[in-house]
Amino acid sequence: MTTLSHLVPIKATPDKVYAAIATQAGNRGWWTADSVVDSRLGGKAEFGFDKRGMVFRMSIDKLTPGKEVVMSCHGDQPEWNGTTLEWKIEPTPEGSVLKFTHRGWRQPTDFCIGCNSMWGNLMFRLKSFVETGRPNPQWAE
Repeated sequence: MTTLSHLVPIKATPDKVYAAIATQAGNRGWWTADSVVDSRLGGKAEFGFDKRGMVFRMSIDKLTPGKEVVMSCHGDQPEWNGTTLEWKIEPTPEGSVLKFTHRGWRQPTDFCIGCNSMWGNLMFRLKSFVETGRPNPQWAE
């Protein structure tokens, strides 16, 4: 199994970082404008890309306010199917540190490696959104 990981310092409180990950409005600010998130344990999340040419569907497995969000992936994208997204947030004197992990990849395919690069980009978009309050999703449509 392959695991993708990123660590990003953010000059904002853990609660602000959490809101950017755990809520529909938050995800629309940095990931994709086509985000539908039922922000409750057991809720569903759906992320559309390129005018819904690709849709990623997830279940919300863990929500610990200000600390952690875990989603399991299922549905359309076969390489993501069965993987888990995990965001852990820790307080620091400057704000927070975000530890992101995408676990459960069956093998490090070219698609997996490309996703790792994109996740790095997305984590810094999340950082910018939380620090400035200005939405700038990677996918605006």
